[in-house]
Amino acid sequence: MSRVDGLSANSSQFTLGGEPFRILGGSIHYFRVPRAYWEDRLLKMKACGLNTLTTYVPWNLHEPQRGTFNFQDQLDLKAYVTLAAQVGLWVILRPGPYICAEWDLGGLPSWLLQDTGMQLRTTYPGFVDADNLYFDQLVSVIKPLMFQEGGPVIAVQVENEYGSYAKDEKYMPLIQNFLRSRGIRELLLTSDNWEGLRYAGMEGVLKTINLQRLSFGAIQHLADMQPQKPVMVMEYWSGWFDVWGERHHVFHSEDMLPVVSELLKRGVSVNLYMFHGGSSFGFMNGAMDVGTYKPQVTSYDYDAPLSEAGDCTRKYQLLRNLLSQFHAEPLPVEPALGKRRAYEPAAIRGYLSLWDSLHFTDKPCRSERPVNMENLDVRGDSGQSYGYTLYETTITGGGTLNSRNNIRDRTLVFVDRHRVGCLDIRTRELALPDGPGEVTLSLLVENCGRVNYGKALDEQRKGIVGDILLNHTPLTGFTIFCLDMKPDFMNRLMHSGQWKSDFKSPSIPGFFQARLHVDGPPRDTFIRLPGWGKGVVFVNGQNLGRHWCIGPQLFLYLPGPWLRSGENEIIVFEEQQVDDKIRFAENPDHGRTVDVYKLPFCTLL
Repeated sequence: MSRVDGLSANSSQFTLGGEPFRILGGSIHYFRVPRAYWEDRLLKMKACGLNTLTTYVPWNLHEPQRGTFNFQDQLDLKAYVTLAAQVGLWVILRPGPYICAEWDLGGLPSWLLQDTGMQLRTTYPGFVDADNLYFDQLVSVIKPLMFQEGGPVIAVQVENEYGSYAKDEKYMPLIQNFLRSRGIRELLLTSDNWEGLRYAGMEGVLKTINLQRLSFGAIQHLADMQPQKPVMVMEYWSGWFDVWGERHHVFHSEDMLPVVSELLKRGVSVNLYMFHGGSSFGFMNGAMDVGTYKPQVTSYDYDAPLSEAGDCTRKYQLLRNLLSQFHAEPLPVEPALGKRRAYEPAAIRGYLSLWDSLHFTDKPCRSERPVNMENLDVRGDSGQSYGYTLYETTITGGGTLNSRNNIRDRTLVFVDRHRVGCLDIRTRELALPDGPGEVTLSLLVENCGRVNYGKALDEQRKGIVGDILLNHTPLTGFTIFCLDMKPDFMNRLMHSGQWKSDFKSPSIPGFFQARLHVDGPPRDTFIRLPGWGKGVVFVNGQNLGRHWCIGPQLFLYLPGPWLRSGENEIIVFEEQQVDDKIRFAENPDHGRTVDVYKLPFCTLL
């Protein structure tokens, strides 16, 4: 195969190395899959009959602090792409800088929001300067992986769904130039839904479409826009994501397979989004806001052909049967399913109150007025990105506390460290009890996830973003604690000698400690927390993500490679209520379901 002739879109069918080529793609995000399972998931992709891997690249993980880059370990993009090539897959990279992906701020770093005038996804100088430096680092990693350099990357996407945003007509050509000027010569693509296709295209960049329902009008419209060009569905949505407090979305294979089959019969190239969703571990889930803010759950199962834990579902088997018709040779044998275990319940052995844990945080900040999370003087000059922030001040007397909608996104309210209520996007006023003399007012604010899609990206600062009123007077004189629960803090917490063993009347919020003993090789499992309320789970220092009794997600996926034979440390940060055990199951419980194909599309957005 000629390495000069990469993927070409100069006729009604793609060619690769000068030969006709049909993209049978699927999305798996390396940052949502434990590195130990990359090979397993890619082998299952190959065995299903797909020939191309697509993945986003999350800027906010690769540059977590301004000027500090990480392409190692779980974020070793080069190793992931190289492994895909070894498995026999081509690769399409989708490096953003914005990726959406139901990922916090659509993959953009939160420290960009320190600039009060920031205009994300535009040619605003502050955004362009930061983006420029990121592309310097990124392209140095990905350029050797390009097809014409001997690698597997056959195409690169320019930004993502910009037609639905379209704030700056000069922006997309700028991103195109960022890639071309740094030596990326492979085919460039854009990706848009039906609405976004109205945005003007760029010379030399192929438009693709995202959809779920079969729309011959949309497909024909795309073909008419680009005569004698191949038609591609960059995102064929194989399922849908979930938000807290609603039902788990399912998309039945009986509805999905006929659409994929019809697209393939018409010669369309298809990429399944997602082929395998994985998990938005830690605090990395995004949120949607189309009139109402709705944070997304930790699980990114997506009802994809390959489940969150790597199971080959019925959807996978039917898809494999369909795709086998497009291969001259038999498909590879599917890798065996990994074993799972429902471990014995782990008893709570100790707890540490939120208030006692403050000794292990970094030095608190002091400010006359509230400071939003991103602008706190912590973590160098990059502020706080994720987790919780505690604001404390002194008040005299009770009355009406009014958030003025300046809480982002949810706060527990305490008077002298006794809980008195909760404020969030819906509840903005709270009556505080009267008391003699001065008392401490504490506001524990949770960043529940930044919006990842739509016009509200510039307004995603978290914590307290403006004045809070008590009896119409702004509160002042704050001491502010950063509770981002990063590994250094969790390590100090874990090894402290201050854990209390008297579990009869634990102080909530607090950290609750248990140990799981694993006999033999560690296996995948699912953590279940019946009797608990809302919080975060850590296993051996790894942040598995959020739990919340309102569902639909009633479990947390715990990969076997994150366990060890012998003793394992589990810590639950809990806000509301506790049980005396942590339980485990072999299979997930997604809660109540709803058929995504029977919902009006507008209700999904």
